[in-house]
Amino acid sequence: MFFAFELWQLVIAERYVGLKQIARGTDPRELGLGEVTAAVWSLTLMAYWGWMLLMLFQPWGQLQVLILIGVSGLGFAIRRGCGLKWLLVILTFEGSIRIGMLLSLCVLAWRRLL
Repeated sequence: MFFAFELWQLVIAERYVGLKQIARGTDPRELGLGEVTAAVWSLTLMAYWGWMLLMLFQPWGQLQVLILIGVSGLGFAIRRGCGLKWLLVILTFEGSIRIGMLLSLCVLAWRRLL
């Protein structure tokens, strides 16, 4: 579920902060999202953070979860202070690391099942 959310975030990032927006010079962070999209996104983010915190107490996958938390926090801190031109780069890089950690967790879970 969170893997699909990460992919969705990358699509939303490209849609709202894509090259067309950068070329126009408009900052989509000032426009905001629709109410339904913002509500679903916020609820999913809260569930994601809750899941990550719960995963810290599992006997496996703690390193991947720590990296997920660290990358998310660091990415948020960098995105708040960066210009529009770097925003898409940071979002893509951050998303790819989180997707990699989620895939690693999936492999660990699969190996534990076998």
